[in-house]
Amino acid sequence: MERPLWAPPGTDISVPSVSRMYDFYLGGSHNFEVDREAARRAMEFMPGLPKVMQANRAFMRRAVRHAVDNDVIQFLDIGSGIPTFGNVHEVARAAHPDARVVYVDHDPVAVAHSRAVLEGDDSADVVAADLRKPADILHSPEVARLLDPDRPVALLLVAVLHFLEDRDRPYDAVAELLDALAPGSLLVLTHASYEGIPLTEEQAGGTVGVYRNIRSPLVMRSGEEIARFFDGTELVEPGLVPMPHWRPESPVEEEDPYAFSGFAGVGRKA
Repeated sequence: MERPLWAPPGTDISVPSVSRMYDFYLGGSHNFEVDREAARRAMEFMPGLPKVMQANRAFMRRAVRHAVDNDVIQFLDIGSGIPTFGNVHEVARAAHPDARVVYVDHDPVAVAHSRAVLEGDDSADVVAADLRKPADILHSPEVARLLDPDRPVALLLVAVLHFLEDRDRPYDAVAELLDALAPGSLLVLTHASYEGIPLTEEQAGGTVGVYRNIRSPLVMRSGEEIARFFDGTELVEPGLVPMPHWRPESPVEEEDPYAFSGFAGVGRKA
């Protein structure tokens, strides 16, 4: 298997990565054949997976603009993945030139490519860390340099919490992160669910099986289970809803049926 020149040393290119599969779904070029094979297998069961990812990105951009409109110009994007068009720092800066962004990912390709994209940018940086260890993120030098702990932060957890199993204590991780943020901070998240997918649970379960087989289990939680992540915050209107329904900027009825797979919401910390 030939290693691309851009692949960071030590990267295991024989094992699929969810962030590189996500990059493939979005039409990116920073993925390996093993990622493409796994993504194609997942799409055999859910051919609309790229539409799901596009809906995640579109929601993220709307939520970032909402944050800036509410005077939140600091962003902590965990599970940020491989940079693609319309990244958080680009969307935020278009709305406010002083926006600051810290990206966090544990995939070496995502981190290396983020560093390349952000080279020379004094208001954005990337941390190599894992959501399962919030302290590593909160005490990183990048967070200390860029994020003022006395001012609100938008914590972005877009399409990442469903890769944490219950044994990873995802609710505790989110609570620990929120606890460290100033009042007025925002929790921005999306999460996969069987609710809303235009397939039977059995069909969609085939995709879940692909992720399980690559040792990155995809945990489908109910709307009620996802709402628990917002404990300690007040959900902003319209609440926890399918992604296209969160403050749409175009007619919802024109959206692809797959875009309604899973939930999105924004909560404000009191």
